[in-house]
Amino acid sequence: MKKGIIVAICFLVGNIVFSQKMMTRVGEVRFEASMPAFEEIAGTNSTVSCILDETTGDFVALVLVKAFKFKSPLMEEHFNENYMESSKFPKATFKGKIANFDAKKLASKSSEFELEGDLTIHGVTKKIKTKIVLALNAGKISAKSLILVKPQDYNIEIPNLVKGKIAENAKVIINFVLASN
Repeated sequence: MKKGIIVAICFLVGNIVFSQKMMTRVGEVRFEASMPAFEEIAGTNSTVSCILDETTGDFVALVLVKAFKFKSPLMEEHFNENYMESSKFPKATFKGKIANFDAKKLASKSSEFELEGDLTIHGVTKKIKTKIVLALNAGKISAKSLILVKPQDYNIEIPNLVKGKIAENAKVIINFVLASN
């Protein structure tokens, strides 16, 4: 019994010591749902966190919904109260994996990978698959991706009055610079 506990502790400590996690708390997520000839619908959020485990390719991101900033305070208010209900659903998360990720193959040139996992917005979780571009520069990894989100997939209701003024697919653009933990 003692031997099993010692082996388990060594395994756990080894995983903690040898797993290389890169992270950021100052990334940027941009939301864009504009339609041509109508007012720009775009917000930027710097209150985000992201962790990349270099040994497994696990990729996790968290966004505080209320932290999106828009040009118009009224648009920001509508985004939070009418659409995203940020007091009820304060965060959006992504938990997934970068397919075939190998940190040793990263170079200063950009490399494109498949990113798949669970995106949770407005209390609804959906499987997504997209591309992510990674580059290593001065010991930091930059991560950029575009995720297309259909509001109705996440139970976000768009009133008929404004449906034609909001893009059917909102663009969620991520831009993180991850550093060693």
